[in-house]
Amino acid sequence: MRIGVVGSGKIVAECLPVLKSIESISCVAICAREGSRDRAEALARAQGIGAVYTDYAEFLRDSDIDLVYLGIVNSQHYAYALGALEAGKGVICEKPFTSTYRELEELALVARRKGLFLFEAITTLYFPNFIYLGKQIGRLGEIKLVQCNYSQYSSRYDRYLAGEVLPAFDPELSGGALYDINVYNVHFVTALFGRPEAVSYAANRGANGIDTSGALLMRYPGFSALCCGAKDSESPGYAVVQGSKGYVELVGASNAALAVRSRIGGEAESVNLQARVHRMRYEFEAMADLFSRRDLARCYGNLDHSLEVMDVLTRARADARIVFAADGARWP
Repeated sequence: MRIGVVGSGKIVAECLPVLKSIESISCVAICAREGSRDRAEALARAQGIGAVYTDYAEFLRDSDIDLVYLGIVNSQHYAYALGALEAGKGVICEKPFTSTYRELEELALVARRKGLFLFEAITTLYFPNFIYLGKQIGRLGEIKLVQCNYSQYSSRYDRYLAGEVLPAFDPELSGGALYDINVYNVHFVTALFGRPEAVSYAANRGANGIDTSGALLMRYPGFSALCCGAKDSESPGYAVVQGSKGYVELVGASNAALAVRSRIGGEAESVNLQARVHRMRYEFEAMADLFSRRDLARCYGNLDHSLEVMDVLTRARADARIVFAADGARWP
């Protein structure tokens, strides 16, 4: 699988060594803004990437690229992904997939029509520990409650308080705690239980209206799931599913899944099925495997899940009246 990378920021710098370490993947090109050319060239030298572009249209004409990986600001995901799909390239897009449900719905239609791969880069779904946890749900009896918390004090939060609004806290760029950090919890719950009947979001909002933290309530028949995420404070990370016969817990934040603990029918268990590798490795290996087998059916199944997640995120913002530039005249 030959990947062209778009972006030169923190997430790209973290992801490139992971891609390089996987034999079935080669990173053949990187594209960045003209103002970030020096940084992109430095990354290319460090990772042995042969081509550097600052023109996205030219980048998309590179016949060596099979899939485009987007590690750029949230608000640009839709336009860049659409451009890649229209150019006949598959796409791996960092979370959150898009700013709105309608944007992702359109991308999904284009990908299916053209028979192209379209992946969301979300670590949670591919962890062996998460997959193992999912297999224990049927042993819990009647589900009663789900609780998740992924919170960390953002390195950018003090600058935000001082009046400097960086992308992570900018509603014009589709930032905020829900989309940046709580999204992992939404993936966890939705992957296990599907689309909720109702959604409500109690957000703590900053001076510009963005959510710096919040509690998302997802209601299902017979139980509710509470997803907490914060960029203005910290907490131990966890994700717990409680049932009439016991509980199962994903230890640590849902973007890392450090282990699985459970107590079911009075029997306690602690399991860790993950090797000491970078947390991104599992998702990229899985995508490379699907690509090599041309397994579009599995890819589109994951895409349907991402659509459910984006539906939840969009409904949650509507409930909290958090408006992005991408909403335009179609809001709410």
